[in-house]
Amino acid sequence: MPDQPNLRHLVQQFAHPGRLDAILLRPKRHATVLRVDQTEALMDRGLQGDRSADRAPSRPGGSARQVTLIQTEHLGVMAALLRMDRIDPALLRRNLVVSGLNLLAAKALFKDEPLLLHIGPQVVLEVTGPCEPCSRMEDILGRGGYNAMRGHGGVNARVRVGGLLNVGDVLTVRTP
Repeated sequence: MPDQPNLRHLVQQFAHPGRLDAILLRPKRHATVLRVDQTEALMDRGLQGDRSADRAPSRPGGSARQVTLIQTEHLGVMAALLRMDRIDPALLRRNLVVSGLNLLAAKALFKDEPLLLHIGPQVVLEVTGPCEPCSRMEDILGRGGYNAMRGHGGVNARVRVGGLLNVGDVLTVRTP
């Protein structure tokens, strides 16, 4: 009988690469979200054109919430819970909309074995944890919007290696 893979091996196995479906920038608090085809990820800061990148890092590595990501697949779940036909991802105010890859599984389980999200040929992100919804989601999505997003609100990430991001880029998860 062949050796069964252990948990350290299993957390590195993804069925296939994902795809960057949309780039959404929030230039200011409560401002209209801008949909762009390309932007630059700035190491330890966030995305060029997004308000999170305007601030200089206050500590080495910067904030744990430099970039927010959400899965396209979760948009349908939230819409179903709210009995809506669809949800425009710009309403949710996340930076990157991705498909084909379980973002929650891209967070490392072991401190000594980090997992890194590679997007396109240059950018490397470290998933730092879940991106919980804010109370504004109740106003934006309607009654129950906050709870419909819980568990489906995506993840926060830190930019470990900067570079250009383009809609259509391939996403993979790797160890360093």
